[in-house]
Amino acid sequence: MHQSSTTAVPPVPPPPPTSATARPRTRAAGRLPADAQRFRGDIQGLRAVAVIAVLGFHAGLPFMSGGFVGVDVFFVISGFLITGLIDREIGRTGRLSLTRFWARRVRRLLPATAVVLAAVAVITMVVLPVTRWASIAWDIATSALYVVNWRLADQSVNYLASDDAPSPVQHFWSLAVEEQFYLVWPLLILVLLWLQRRFHLSITRVLLGGIAAIGIPSLIWSIYLTETSPGPAYFVSTTRLWELAVGAALAIIAHRLPRLPVAWAHALGAGGLAAIVVAVVAYDSGTPFPGTAALLPTLGAAAVIAAGTVGRRTLADLVLDTSVMRDIGTLSYSLYLWHWPLLIAAAVMWGGDDGTLPVATGVVVVGFSVVPAWLTYRLVEAPIHHAKLLVRLPGWAAVLGVGCTAIGVAAAMLVSQAVPQPPSYAVTSQAQGAAVLDDEPDEDPDGEVVDSVEYITPTALEAPDDVARLDGELCISDIEGTDLESCTYGPADAEITVAIVGDSKMHQWLTAFQQIADERGWHLVTYLKSGCPLITGDVVFEDAPNEDCTAYNEARYDTLRTDDAIDYVITSQVASRAYLGPDASDAEQSDAMIDDMVGVWEGLEEAGRQVVVMIDNPNPSIDVMECVAEHPDELGECAFSRDDRERKGGGAAAQLPALERADGISSVDLRDYICPGEACPAVIGNVLVYRRGSHLTATYVSTLTPRLDEALMEVMR
Repeated sequence: MHQSSTTAVPPVPPPPPTSATARPRTRAAGRLPADAQRFRGDIQGLRAVAVIAVLGFHAGLPFMSGGFVGVDVFFVISGFLITGLIDREIGRTGRLSLTRFWARRVRRLLPATAVVLAAVAVITMVVLPVTRWASIAWDIATSALYVVNWRLADQSVNYLASDDAPSPVQHFWSLAVEEQFYLVWPLLILVLLWLQRRFHLSITRVLLGGIAAIGIPSLIWSIYLTETSPGPAYFVSTTRLWELAVGAALAIIAHRLPRLPVAWAHALGAGGLAAIVVAVVAYDSGTPFPGTAALLPTLGAAAVIAAGTVGRRTLADLVLDTSVMRDIGTLSYSLYLWHWPLLIAAAVMWGGDDGTLPVATGVVVVGFSVVPAWLTYRLVEAPIHHAKLLVRLPGWAAVLGVGCTAIGVAAAMLVSQAVPQPPSYAVTSQAQGAAVLDDEPDEDPDGEVVDSVEYITPTALEAPDDVARLDGELCISDIEGTDLESCTYGPADAEITVAIVGDSKMHQWLTAFQQIADERGWHLVTYLKSGCPLITGDVVFEDAPNEDCTAYNEARYDTLRTDDAIDYVITSQVASRAYLGPDASDAEQSDAMIDDMVGVWEGLEEAGRQVVVMIDNPNPSIDVMECVAEHPDELGECAFSRDDRERKGGGAAAQLPALERADGISSVDLRDYICPGEACPAVIGNVLVYRRGSHLTATYVSTLTPRLDEALMEVMR
């Protein structure tokens, strides 16, 4: 944006809340060149690059492991185009109308969103397991209100949500970030324009200053939060605003760029496109992101856009400004909306035991998403965006926006209301759980895996909340964070103090330990952290080291060694590999975990604590809870092979060899009472065994209390 005339502007009252004024820019004052307002085929092609990267990543293409950076390219494009619209409006009229600005955003984005959210509600109720419906209803509602990114940020560190399957509207997080930017950015420009008029400042410098005031702190915060809390850092708006600010700054200075030599434009375009491709190919799920890693695709996108402002074809245009890429770019918004819920539905219908789709299937599903995307664009997105009535009467866009949002919220309510209410079963003597098993079980209670029972407690719908607690408290730290938090239970002057230590697979036993502590007068103290076993090295977390766990363990291990009030340390875990770096093999990382466990156990024994290792329960090859919800009268479909799963991992894969190497470490093994026989049943004694992932229901753990008490008494010295 050019600086306005240097003629003094007389003091005027502040602008009304719906608009801001600045001196209209005449040709002499430096109006934007005509080609800055032309259709940018290269940007449409850049949209295509961004959406292809995202779709390829979600389809599972191995050479697009960093395709998630396509979202960052979209952020830069949005920042550039939106700020360019504002820039031209102020230059043309001397005013910024919030009504017209937000009306354009409503026409452009909300109708297609409403269609997809309504479709997701239908897909959810037709295809997805009923156990997910309540959570997805909240996801749809927060997506309709464009705050789902904050919900996902909270869930990324929430122990109770750690095993949740991906939501069919999870991809709406990026749209939420953009909408929040669209809400705040024009309001900030109103303030900046008032400052410019009030103090007779350069409009360009004022706007760039405002962008810097947002962008620089956001970048610093993004780098910091990515290192300290990578889960929330990925989703929250505050770590992403700087990417939109880069595009915004580029729009403000765009009038200077045509003066660049054409050779520079060629280099910028080609180099920027190469930077994006490198990020798409080289990054993966283990790359800390956004943080500094986001600079590569973000600056690459900015370079491509900058190159195109010269008004001449550049090397990048040979790829971007083609009919195919422009067509894909035109459909990019609808493609982005549709592809993910279709992939989630396909994963339920055709995915493997772990819920993942074969790459070929993923590619086919993504390819099919072109059909609803094209229909949505032609029948909804384009007609409403260009509707003459809505363009002429922008106030009606508010009605449209409310209506579209209402459709999304109504879809969420429909899913929520459709969730079946679990029957209120009274837990009778028939619901005995592990009590029905023989002392030396080799089969399930009836000698075979049963297909149906009269009732199940907890029901599959109740199971997600059937979580172990100690005196009503969860008593486990989230994945993120390093503070050493603990709970205590029982008389402080008890003769025996037991420390319950480990990750969520140790936490699941709290219900039983509380009952044992009540009977035996123990004092319990917990040191539990989700995703964090008791070792001194690094733990693998999403193909990267869990640095928060490492810091937490340093304090935890020191406390356990120095607190002489602790008599016993009882521990378990699901992790079986330590982190040795990106090039280390699974076997090397497994050996490192085993050696570390042995060292920690023996170190605690030397400090005067008796260590008791609880062998991890078998890890299901399926989501038992969801299977039971789908097959309540075919429970045999929900059984899984114990031997197969124990060969594939879980904490037992490391615990058993570690116990062989360790000197005199005691252990408790209740696997035969969780998985009697070769096949692990979903229901034992009318009690659902598993809730989420490989975690046991608190109800079933409670029925194991006598077995656990007996086993502990045999090994505690």
